[in-house]
Amino acid sequence: MSFRLVQKDKNTKARLGILKTARGEVPTPYFMPVGTQATIKTLSNDEITASGAGLIMANAYHLYLRPGEEIIKKAGGLHKFMNWKGPIMTDSGGYQIFSLAVLRKVTPEGAEFKSHIDGSRHFMTPEKIIEFQKVLGSDIMMPLDECLHYPVVRSNVEESLKITLNWAKRSKKTPKKDTQLLFGIIQGSTYPELRKRAVEEIVDIGFDGYAIGGIAVGEPRGLIHEITDYTAGLLPELQARYLMGVGTPLDMLEAIAEGIDLFDCVVPTRNGRNGQAFTSNGELQLRNAPFKDDFKPIDEKCACYTCKNHTRAYIRHLFNTDEILGLRLVSLHNIYFYVKLIEASRGAIKANRFKEFKEELSKNYKRMPIGKQKEHSC
Repeated sequence: MSFRLVQKDKNTKARLGILKTARGEVPTPYFMPVGTQATIKTLSNDEITASGAGLIMANAYHLYLRPGEEIIKKAGGLHKFMNWKGPIMTDSGGYQIFSLAVLRKVTPEGAEFKSHIDGSRHFMTPEKIIEFQKVLGSDIMMPLDECLHYPVVRSNVEESLKITLNWAKRSKKTPKKDTQLLFGIIQGSTYPELRKRAVEEIVDIGFDGYAIGGIAVGEPRGLIHEITDYTAGLLPELQARYLMGVGTPLDMLEAIAEGIDLFDCVVPTRNGRNGQAFTSNGELQLRNAPFKDDFKPIDEKCACYTCKNHTRAYIRHLFNTDEILGLRLVSLHNIYFYVKLIEASRGAIKANRFKEFKEELSKNYKRMPIGKQKEHSC
């Protein structure tokens, strides 16, 4: 088994676990920083490691287009190419094919698309994406699936689900390295009966863990958690549950309470590059005028490099003068905050007080509109 359930919280569905990979064990719940193109944007590997992160996410669609299979093969795999020592999960790129690619065409055989970069034509099959992830050498792989945006009519979801389930079967049959884990992806949009069907059929195929895809693709926040809670409750208790692409602090805490183990999201770095910081009291837009003479750290409770060395006023100055350091400092803080938030969540679950922990943070947490939540998942 790739996952060991350690403890369940008494008052919620939150749980502690250990995800076992070829490059080490990962305590869950766990947040994975997103290195879409073999880098967490603006940050070095040492900075990511110093934040406490070990397992990171990369994206097969982007890496397939650039630098391409041959370059990564010559480098000796993705870990050597980017010099990352810890485990890596790779998304299949299904979401990108259906959101970024031009003139895509989906058939039962696979997905034909034009690159969003140069218009070149490609045909991706479930077998081909597993073979490419084998070249990448990722510790956890995701199969090719189709992700539909909300809202979508039931008949379209039913047809799409047939394709995703067929692709899942073919992915499972495709040879991979013995050290690699393969997760199944649950689709079904916002239709509970289709989610249930997806769980039954995907679990019957048999995977090392299970991901909930097709979430946070346009639906209201309440519906996101309704579907997450329902789907997580159908998944095997003794295997890892991964919620794809959902990653604001309060949404992660809510999902942990619903029984989710793994998260990834571009929000901490993407929003950090736009001046938005996440703190124990909520979200700050550091570009704004009130911070021009604010000489406090971003978060007085934070021990990251940024908060120990720089002020809100200085960071605002960096953004207003288009200095790259500003992007780096806020991104670094946000990654550290996310990692420590989930670490604290694990401590609260261990103490059987996760419900109180979530309520205490939520009570004083001030949200800001942050726009689109997803860049790469499903």
